[in-house]
Amino acid sequence: MSSKHEILNALKLSALTNHPMPSIDVAPRVEDLVSQFETNLKTVAGTLHREGGLAALQAKVDELVAQGLQVISLVEGVTANREVPPTAHELRDIDYAVIPGDVGVAENGAIWVNNKNIGHRVTPFICENLILALPSTKIVPNMHQAAKDINLDAGEFGVFIAGPSKTADIEQALVVGAHGACSLNVYLV
Repeated sequence: MSSKHEILNALKLSALTNHPMPSIDVAPRVEDLVSQFETNLKTVAGTLHREGGLAALQAKVDELVAQGLQVISLVEGVTANREVPPTAHELRDIDYAVIPGDVGVAENGAIWVNNKNIGHRVTPFICENLILALPSTKIVPNMHQAAKDINLDAGEFGVFIAGPSKTADIEQALVVGAHGACSLNVYLV
């Protein structure tokens, strides 16, 4: 027997047996989920707009369009000045993308976005600024609950978005917007 086989056999003998995952039975904080979400969204450099719903969101989009900015909206009931292009490459000059969020997580300010609602997968990452429309009834206390509320069919894509793009170097210099959106605004609808 070669030394390689001896080592592999020794590793097999010392391998741990499989154990089931522990059940996590921690009662989440459920009081004032919107405030928890807002606090944690601020922590990751996002901004929550609680009041006004779709009307406030449409007013913001109208203001951006009046400034000559390129805005694409995938939120039903909110119109912008750009349509979903046939290819993702045509999104390169989008200043603002307005897309629906599916689930918000109070414990960390993250929002689940599914590709069924974003046109092209690259939409939330290629735009200069991102606006998410999130139903206030879809804020859950923690990631455990969010995981229960999310399902992806074969071939679908989904992602948790927590604030605008951020990166930092070893000198602790934080750069916002280095690899994606420079800002994140969330409108409760």
